[in-house]
Amino acid sequence: MADYTKEQLWKLYEKLPSDLKEAIFSADNADHIFDICRRNSLAAEVNPQLAKLAGDVLMGFLLPEDFQKTIEGELKLEKVVAKKVSQEVNRLIFFPVKESLNVLNEIGTGTEETAATETIPGKTGEPMPRPKKEKPSKSDAYREIVE
Repeated sequence: MADYTKEQLWKLYEKLPSDLKEAIFSADNADHIFDICRRNSLAAEVNPQLAKLAGDVLMGFLLPEDFQKTIEGELKLEKVVAKKVSQEVNRLIFFPVKESLNVLNEIGTGTEETAATETIPGKTGEPMPRPKKEKPSKSDAYREIVE
């Protein structure tokens, strides 16, 4: 994630749907993170790092699909543990706001037109990075024909 000022983060936060805003500062989600860390025998210092990465997904800085790989790398977790933690975070935190996350990751925090031209004040005038999804370019050759 790029370095943003507090003002820039608040500006981005204000554009989020209300359920994502609530999820970011939810005491229940903080409890979920704590419980996930405890159940998976993670060190105490991992708790705030995991909460930050979950917040990055809720803010649209990190795609939900990349969450497991990110926690595996940044938190130095074994693949099996990272997968279990990721599944729990997905089920308890991301799933309740799935629709809003899908919309956020499809169009960013603005509309398609503004996403391409929107810049952050104080930066070099570069457009804000938006996650891109790739669609398969051809049909699946291995798919069986159903009669």
